[in-house]
Amino acid sequence: MDTVAVDLGPRSYEVRIGRGLIGRAAEEIGDLLRRPRVAIITDENVAAAALAPLEAALSAGGIASAALVLPPGESTKSWPHLSRSVDWLLEQKVERRDVVIALGGGVIGDLAGFAASILRRGVRFVQIPTSLLAMVDSSVGGKTGINTAQGKNLVGAFHQPARVLADIDLLDSLPAREFRAGYGEVVKYGLLGDAAFFEWLERSGPNMAQGALDLRQAAVRRSVEMKARIVERDETEEGERALLNLGHTFCHALERATGYSDRLLHGEGVAIGCLMAMELSRKLGLLPQEAPGRLAAHLSAMGMKASLADIPGDLPGAERLLDLMGQDKKVVDGRLRFILMRDIGEAFVAADVPPEAVLEVLRAG
Repeated sequence: MDTVAVDLGPRSYEVRIGRGLIGRAAEEIGDLLRRPRVAIITDENVAAAALAPLEAALSAGGIASAALVLPPGESTKSWPHLSRSVDWLLEQKVERRDVVIALGGGVIGDLAGFAASILRRGVRFVQIPTSLLAMVDSSVGGKTGINTAQGKNLVGAFHQPARVLADIDLLDSLPAREFRAGYGEVVKYGLLGDAAFFEWLERSGPNMAQGALDLRQAAVRRSVEMKARIVERDETEEGERALLNLGHTFCHALERATGYSDRLLHGEGVAIGCLMAMELSRKLGLLPQEAPGRLAAHLSAMGMKASLADIPGDLPGAERLLDLMGQDKKVVDGRLRFILMRDIGEAFVAADVPPEAVLEVLRAG
């Protein structure tokens, strides 16, 4: 097992990465519990594969549990399901010193974490991410929240988990599309700050997709290490943490345009958004001409979406997509912030990007 510490003073915690962590759940979280019971929030798809093993492991360790099973999908990150989750936690008489477990991907982690943050003004929670995307990104760093009609993640709170258990065995049950979508977030880390990691991914990615567990664990560990160091320096995204949004300004607009549906998974949008951010950087004369092609070739080798044309169904025009970006959280003083690149592994925050250049990239697709 690998352990990555996230050093945030009194809010510090460990991310434990390895195989068989679900089966050792009682041992892995027992020291956090003031009394031997937990409340679990999950979704139907995850429950079918992982809830019973988790409950059995907890029970074997003398820990009682109750579970709320929600519908799967991005639409669950909403006011109705947040209200349902908080009401259920209150019905379970969850106290301030208790622990809520978020068992699922990014949707469940964000929703359950937000519910825990507002329940009794803050209850501790443990992330047990079940997707690659959640393991490398959403389970670490304390961002929680829901989507609204106005945009993605516009309502939420920073609420750090008490622990994260990333069980690599869970990745075996992921559909190939879900794994590749999560891989979009892994690639992002190499692009934003570690060229050597990106080179390693170019060599190792196809074998990882085929199921190489040692490579998968190494990729998760490096991604978490990178995110942890950035979060430690900028917990509430006042500066450097914005780099983690590479590709996300484009991605969030595309997710809104596709109705947060299965037409476009979040990690797929991130991958497309990263390539568009590279094209924008190249167009502005910041990035070597060959860099976007290198990412496009790697995404192709991984069988991933790489352009707007790869998204099924009709999309709004470039002007409308740019308008959708205006609701993004990365708008500051009415100006969009983009994460641009000077080279692979060298990203930076830019707030003075000409809208005409963004439109050209969107029109090119």
